[in-house]
Amino acid sequence: MNKLLFLGIFLLSAVSFSQTIRFEGVVLESGKAPLEMANIMAVNQATKGMDGYAITNDKGRFVLNLKPNSTYLIKLSYIGMENKQITVETKTENITQNISMEPGGIQLDGVEIVREMPVSIKGDTIVYNADSFKSGTERKLEDVLKKLPGVEVNADGEVEVEGKKVTKLMVEGKDFFDGDTKLGVKNIPADAIDKIQVLRNYNENSILKGVENNQDNLAMNIKLKEGKKNFWFGDMTAGGGTADDNNYDRYFINPKLFYYNPKYSINLISNFNNIGELPLTIQDYFKFTGGFRSMMAKGGSNFNVASNDLGISLLRNNRAKEIETQFGATNFSYNPTKAWTLSGFGILSSSITDLETKTQTNFLQPNSSNVASTENRNEVAHQKSNLALFKLSSSYKPSARFQFDYDILSKFSKQDEDNSLLRQSIVGSSSNTENILTAKRQDPKSVNQNLSFYYTHNDKNIFALEMQHLYQDEDPFYNANLQTQPFSFAGYLAGQNRNDINQTRFVRTNKLDTKLDYYYMLTAKSNINITLGNTYSFQSFDSSIYQILDNGTQNNLTDASTTNNVNYNFNDAFLGLHYKILTGKFTFTPGVSLHAYNMTNSQLGTDFSLNFYRVLPDFLALYQIKKAETLTYNYAMTNSFTDINRLAEGFVLNGFNSLSRGSRTLENATQQTHSLRYFKYNMFNFENITGFITYARTIDAVKSRANFVGVNQTSSPFNTDFAEETLSGFGSYGRSFSKNYKASFNTRLNWAKFNNFQNGVFATAESFTQVHTLTASTNYKNAPNIELGYSYTVNDYNNAKFFTDKPFVRLDYYFLKSFSFVSEYEFYHYYNKDKTVENEYDFLSASLIYQKTKDSKWEYKIAATNILNTKSLNDDSFSQFSTRTSQYIVQPRYLIFSLKYNL
Repeated sequence: MNKLLFLGIFLLSAVSFSQTIRFEGVVLESGKAPLEMANIMAVNQATKGMDGYAITNDKGRFVLNLKPNSTYLIKLSYIGMENKQITVETKTENITQNISMEPGGIQLDGVEIVREMPVSIKGDTIVYNADSFKSGTERKLEDVLKKLPGVEVNADGEVEVEGKKVTKLMVEGKDFFDGDTKLGVKNIPADAIDKIQVLRNYNENSILKGVENNQDNLAMNIKLKEGKKNFWFGDMTAGGGTADDNNYDRYFINPKLFYYNPKYSINLISNFNNIGELPLTIQDYFKFTGGFRSMMAKGGSNFNVASNDLGISLLRNNRAKEIETQFGATNFSYNPTKAWTLSGFGILSSSITDLETKTQTNFLQPNSSNVASTENRNEVAHQKSNLALFKLSSSYKPSARFQFDYDILSKFSKQDEDNSLLRQSIVGSSSNTENILTAKRQDPKSVNQNLSFYYTHNDKNIFALEMQHLYQDEDPFYNANLQTQPFSFAGYLAGQNRNDINQTRFVRTNKLDTKLDYYYMLTAKSNINITLGNTYSFQSFDSSIYQILDNGTQNNLTDASTTNNVNYNFNDAFLGLHYKILTGKFTFTPGVSLHAYNMTNSQLGTDFSLNFYRVLPDFLALYQIKKAETLTYNYAMTNSFTDINRLAEGFVLNGFNSLSRGSRTLENATQQTHSLRYFKYNMFNFENITGFITYARTIDAVKSRANFVGVNQTSSPFNTDFAEETLSGFGSYGRSFSKNYKASFNTRLNWAKFNNFQNGVFATAESFTQVHTLTASTNYKNAPNIELGYSYTVNDYNNAKFFTDKPFVRLDYYFLKSFSFVSEYEFYHYYNKDKTVENEYDFLSASLIYQKTKDSKWEYKIAATNILNTKSLNDDSFSQFSTRTSQYIVQPRYLIFSLKYNL
């Protein structure tokens, strides 16, 4: 398979150069200085089609690959220069010719030339003309983005441009479900898209754009075709079919409606199906920020509020035995006046999921008997999840000098999981098997509010006041019904037929961040930033363990070791000073912050307090090598604090075989982080090079003392005296060959070293993960398009190695002006180092769409998923005390016929 892949890439490259004439040269200003980023387009005079385009590099050089024996009109445009046209006749030999442009105004026909260019650049904005990259098989924004040079889309709908994650998606300048790109990427119709704008160095607040460092901020704006403005557009899709197991009829209903005009917009998306499509997963829910940012990031302190979720499985796509989903979402934007914008969204999602999993967990030594311990599980789980998110935003900007923003994001959920499993625990030569039933219930909710004022007094003085409040309420409940008694609790009644153990938890958080920034402009290229900030958090934690006896009565365990009643106050007041200067190609931002910390936790009838001061430096250096080539170095010293979950000293059930308790005397961890990032984007040949490396060293890290009795674990946290280290790196290279070919390679490496105590013995664990991916693809208008790829993953957990080979191929073809065929194939070879664990499986899907003409309202589709009827797949993970590999059942093969009506 590897040989075929590389042969395919070679053939793609060979074809791209064997049938073209190379027309190259340099574009000059008045015949003297080279012009960088001039737009060049070749129009075939016989077909009137665009056969090639280019953007000059920093030396003014361009290359166009044209057809032999043809006549071309070469059009050139550049901001501030007179547009130019020349005629070129190709024969069978390459052509070299320099072209001179003269200064002059921008003509209307010049604007038209820019509009026709597939890619153009203006300042920090890259503009892609969507139609230049469409082949006819695209149905949603995701399909178009994957064909753009320098743009990547992963399986979760996250978009990266130039190696950086896009954090905001807009349509016609209006937020589209702020804080997430997946809903837009998976739902915006491809035929509605005119232009895709990538906004580099993005700052939502223009007042702070020149004084803050925004080099890592990216936004994307979708410009609609003229026929899609001031009109409702979208589609209504419904379909049905059967699955290979014949247990259920399959259905799919997916209406989508969009409306945009300059004053207001509204988007409606719904999805009802049992074919494994999850518009919003539990994982998406927890990471959905609603656009809220970490406003204290440059302060140097890190106080994260931990989640008390019970580990209810986070699933993606259709990778489960059965999934049924009901989903509805709406997003709106409204301008009551030119200065005032109201926007927001509401999302409701409900899903029912069945899982069937086989898991093997190998515990690292030493353990209680210093022998190997293994746990095998066969699990069947049934999950119900109801999720809700609501956001309302208001932005008032009466002038360029003043802006007032308010945002509120509410998140509610209700999640249940019932699990039945057969466990085999193996300790040395002894083995024990038992049936275990567990139940998990949780109804977390949170409300996050943001209030911001930005004011420019004059050209020298800028003020910014930001406040953010988080209210979070969690009430996880856990029940385990076992044959054996895994742990000894004070007051526990032994001798029951079954051991029915339950725990309730109530965790409440109120956290307020306040920050006042003052910027003084020393010169046009330097400023001083003074920051006054404060973080205050109050948390309460209550928990209790009780036993249900055989006769149904409840035995409450009231000992201090099995209950928690804890209050925790945290306060961080700080003063920060940063100096930013631009000198030549360099930007330097040294900074320092002085912190006063105060922490008090109340439990067991007493208070325990910590008070201290700390100075935390940070530094940023940016070298702007060229317009689209940078080298950035970041250094930061950070104080990280645990929240109340690690301080509560009563026992907490993490699972039927895992018990933990906190330590009220825990101190903060201090981390030093160095990162170096290189980026180069060459519009001359759409070459994209990205690389970064990050090293972090943590002292006084909060780690675990774990004691194992067989496969049952009891743990407590402590501040380790030994430094912990992490090293991560990423490298990516991609480029386009002419306008029809695209190839890329990327590699991601992560290494980490951990220190813990296991059964009283100091233990160091290491993990090293590698992921390497190579892809090559074509983008023809009137021929089949193919994407070939290969991914190789190595997970090395303390010498327990797991490997995954994954070649993949995708074919799409628009033919006979009415049919679209798309097929995807993935092959997995999963195995461990000594091949005691090994599995091969693959997934094949295909769809055929008929639409009489591109303007037809009706569209017919037949689609098959998991055509090879693969039964299961594998994954693995690492904790600091064990390695885990699992195999779980996936949905069977099914065939769906659907009908879509385009508005």
